Amino acid sequence: MMNSNYQFSEENNPQQSVILSDSEIKQGQTAFINKVYNWMALALLITGVTAYFSAQSEALLSLVFSNRLVFYGLLIGEILLVGYLGSNIRKISVSLATSLFVLYAVLNGVTLSLIMLIYTSGSIASTFFITAGTFGAMSAYGYFTKKDLTSIGNLCIMGLFGIIIASVVNIFLSNEILYWVVTYAGVLIFVGLTAYDTQKIKRMYRAGLEDSETGQKLALLGSITLYLDFINLFLFLLRIFGRRK
Repeated sequence: MMNSNYQFSEENNPQQSVILSDSEIKQGQTAFINKVYNWMALALLITGVTAYFSAQSEALLSLVFSNRLVFYGLLIGEILLVGYLGSNIRKISVSLATSLFVLYAVLNGVTLSLIMLIYTSGSIASTFFITAGTFGAMSAYGYFTKKDLTSIGNLCIMGLFGIIIASVVNIFLSNEILYWVVTYAGVLIFVGLTAYDTQKIKRMYRAGLEDSETGQKLALLGSITLYLDFINLFLFLLRIFGRRK
């Protein structure tokens, strides 16, 4: 479970002084958020394809899931990779940021191939569509609402830390009640984060930077945030709707 919350400072937006009409700003925001969604969709596609083909390779599955060192090494590597990308996005080039973004999607696909061994393909597909519908509705709400969702987002972030701690504790307790409490709490938290992050990303738009290097980095940064929201929401919903083989 991960969530990315990073921001660009105003000093990185030298063209912030560009004066545009409200309609031009809205058009720019729409174009920017579409670019974010496109990157997110590409990452999901890469992850899905990687997971599918990884699940077909017995050698790869044995390497990753029969060796705890390799499996946890991949998980730690993913966390470090997304952390590096978020904290150094202003310093690295667009090409490097894009490469790291794609690499993260691939690594996530390898680790997520495990769910294809546990759950039926039908329940994975149906849960994916449920996730897509829920994500789409909450993202649309976050984009169009005039209500400031900062307080909701802060509560969700605190709740995220709570369920991470509870999940670690439950590794040792194996308590079924706590498992389901974490599961339903996780769904609510990532539903809230989807709306909050969408609103935050909309506000990340900077007039005049659409086709600049900074604009490309902003879009990548926004897409990985929504990608993580989608993946985590999917995994929690799969606990509820997934049918084991």
